[in-house]
Formats: sequence, C-alpha cells, structure tokens
Amino acid sequence: MTQSPIPDHMGDTNNDVPILNVPNALTVARLLLVPIFGYLVLGVEQTQTAQWAGAAIFLVAAITDLVDGVWARRYGLVTNFGKIADPIADKALIGTALVALSITGEIAWWVTGVILFREVAITIMRFWVINHGVIPASRGGKVKTVSQIVAIVAFLIPVSGWVDIVAQVSLGVALTLTIVTGIDYALKVKFSSSSAR
Repeated sequence: MTQSPIPDHMGDTNNDVPILNVPNALTVARLLLVPIFGYLVLGVEQTQTAQWAGAAIFLVAAITDLVDGVWARRYGLVTNFGKIADPIADKALIGTALVALSITGEIAWWVTGVILFREVAITIMRFWVINHGVIPASRGGKVKTVSQIVAIVAFLIPVSGWVDIVAQVSLGVALTLTIVTGIDYALKVKFSSSSAR
C-alpha cells in the first residue's frame, strides 16, 4: 500500500528570490552543455580524445544535476523557472546520452525507450501536481539517477574489461529502478491528486 506522500515544502517557490541565482545558472549551464555533448558523441570522429571529452562533458553536466536542486532547497532559492527548466535539462541530458548510445549500438533501443518513456511521463506528472507542492524524490529515484550516470559514463569512456561489467550492471540496476520508481511515483501522484480534491 502506498503511503500518503509528504510534499517537500523546501521545494516550494520563493517569489522573493531573483531568477539569477546559482542553482538556475547551473541548470542553464547543463542545458548549454547538452548540444556540445551531443556533438562530441555523434558529430565528430570517435577518437579516444573525443570519447574522453564526451564523457567528461556528460559527467560535469550530470554533477550540476545532482547539485542544483539540493542547493536551491537548502538555501531557499527555488523559483518557478528552476522548477520548469531543471527537469527539462535533466531529461535532455540523459535522453541525448541514451539515444546517442543506442545509435552507436552500445545500448539496446528498447532499453532507451523504456527509460525515456518513464522520464517523460514523470516530468508531465510533476508539472501536473506542481501547484499542490513538490513530491520529493525517493531514495530509489536518487539511486536510479546515479546508476544511469555511472552506466552512461562507463559506456562513453574508451576503456574495456571491468568497465564493461560496470556499464552493464549499472544499466541493469537503472532499468529496474526506472520501472519500480516510476510506478511508485505514479501511485503517489494519484494519491496526492485525490487528496487535493
């Protein structure tokens, strides 16, 4: 039985906060890094230098994803812009990486399809309940995100052997948690919406 979700009031919008702040700057930087990353993995010859550069750009962008939300909540810097732009930037980064790895044959298209369907569906649900408060990410959701990042970086770097095992195991964990946390979040949204009526 799904318990009643407790809204994350630290994620409530603070209208006194200027839109130009560090978390929003990190979000915009992540958005700007997405086409650069895409170009490095698909638009140039895949030399080792290009592969390492692509992995590095992805990792830097992913770290901003892990930092900006925590920073905004901790220091009361949540804005409507951040609520909208942050998930878009997250999905653009992960989506670009997964599609690129499927194009190059590293990840099966069905895996990319399942993960992207979940991410888009959850983003839509977040916007749907945004006026009722933010439902905080579960531990499983956070582990899912880290697993995705580890898997993608492992697939991107030009190293074989044990890194291949890390990539496959991390992807398996990410795929499992993608499905489980997606169902859990959908149930929480359903309960939250019913309670708000």
